Amino acid sequence: MMERDSSDEEEDHENLISQNARPNDVVKSPTNHTRRSALRIDGGGRLSGAARGFNKRYLLAILLPMVILILYFTTDLKSLFQMRIPTIKDIGGNSPLNRMRESELRALYLLKQQELQLLKMWNYTTLQNQSNSFEDLKSRVFSQISLNKQIQGILLSSHENEGFPDLNENNTDASLTGLNMCGKVDQKLSERRTVDWKPRSNKYLLAICVSGQMSNHLICLEKHMFFAALLNRILVIPSSKVDYPFHRVLDIETINKCLGRKVVVTFEEFAEIKKNHLHVDKFMCYFSLPQPCFMDDDHVKKLKGLGLSLGKIETVWKEDVKKPNQRKVDDVMAKFSSDDDVIAVGDVFFADVKREWVMQPGGPIAHKCKTLIEPSRLILLTAQRFIQTFLGKDFIALHFRRHGFLKFCNAKQPSCFFPVPQAAECINRVVERANTPVVYLSTDAADSETGLLQSLVVWNGKTVPLVQRPARNSAEKWDALLYRHGLEGDPQVEAMLDKTICALSSVFIGSSGSTFTEDILRIRKDWGSASLCDEYLCQGELPNFIAEDE
Repeated sequence: MMERDSSDEEEDHENLISQNARPNDVVKSPTNHTRRSALRIDGGGRLSGAARGFNKRYLLAILLPMVILILYFTTDLKSLFQMRIPTIKDIGGNSPLNRMRESELRALYLLKQQELQLLKMWNYTTLQNQSNSFEDLKSRVFSQISLNKQIQGILLSSHENEGFPDLNENNTDASLTGLNMCGKVDQKLSERRTVDWKPRSNKYLLAICVSGQMSNHLICLEKHMFFAALLNRILVIPSSKVDYPFHRVLDIETINKCLGRKVVVTFEEFAEIKKNHLHVDKFMCYFSLPQPCFMDDDHVKKLKGLGLSLGKIETVWKEDVKKPNQRKVDDVMAKFSSDDDVIAVGDVFFADVKREWVMQPGGPIAHKCKTLIEPSRLILLTAQRFIQTFLGKDFIALHFRRHGFLKFCNAKQPSCFFPVPQAAECINRVVERANTPVVYLSTDAADSETGLLQSLVVWNGKTVPLVQRPARNSAEKWDALLYRHGLEGDPQVEAMLDKTICALSSVFIGSSGSTFTEDILRIRKDWGSASLCDEYLCQGELPNFIAEDE
């Protein structure tokens, strides 16, 4: 059987050789063929060229996959095509913990790149001209840089003992060191223009304020002071029987000390001086429409009930409350000057006289105090004690007007009433910019609204507390001064206390269209506490939903 196999192999081989022989080759005898076959088996060096090429191809087919396998297991081919991002050593295999830590380091690397780009933006903005929109851009860039560094710090905290010098390097520009994006507003007091208030003896001006609530009346009173200064008269503060009890929220005598002379008197003082002749010689109205002096018959009866006898009520010009004209100082002096001892001037809350003077820090009158219309000393001290107890030095104050504000705002163009979630987004931006994680909330909103607002005001993943004044508690002593002086529970005192706390805040967010907000802004301006970040709630935005009219 073995012989048959050997004979078959030789026959097959002979056939194979004959088929591959060149045409010119001589066919060898079986004797020669047998000898060459024996030579090939005993010594492989005599293989034909065709056979050698055939074996090389087999060898290459075997070696090439082996080379590819060696390269695959010894070389990280992905590193040839990807950007260099720091990774950690794969200790313990591809575990979820290692993948998480590698992701953290990748995030740190990308945040570092973002920081460098933001710094380039910052350096560019410092070379440009100043404007409100430009300041806002700078503020946003700064807040993003701050947020970026906070994220880096959080991610890097778990890698403090690992050697990543590139990630620990501080690239923060020196111009950002100690920078406060919500710094105080430069009030430019050196450019302030004022008039002297030097009243003539026995010449009085009785202030009449009837429109709106307490905030309106305080603004009205400040404008009456301007009129009294222009007309060289002593201002008579309205009686609490016909107006708000100003003596409970203001230090009347402090106003005289600021001027260094007697410029204001209470109605009771005036009545004592004029007890034999309590008469208004001339009653002049600044506004003629919708009715003279913006005053109804009921208010006239209250004035007469004080024992005042009134002269004829007359208007000095045609002036509509809804469309007041801009008036000059000369206009006022020409129309309201009089030699009579006692004159009364109707409500001037809406009056537009020398606005650039009235809106100055400290007002239009020369004096040695910060402002003439400010909270009483008792209210100021109580506000300071509340801040020391609950808030601390840096806090944001928010006046969130809601009661009766929906219909009022929707009658305006544009509306100033914002849905609570949208309001929360706006507050969050100010909190981030001011870097202040506590907010004092002055509001008349229902608990349902304040509760929703509280849940949505978040900074750095944490809820920002919205602090409100608590109810009276004998264990707390911050409001003891009001209690001892019989001022507790007075709604006007509490409103002025709210204003004072807001006026002392680092940053203030107000409600557009509210005179309560406007009075706070006035006090902040006068006290020098106004911030570059002060703004109306969602300033520059429209409500994302507005209800239809009735």
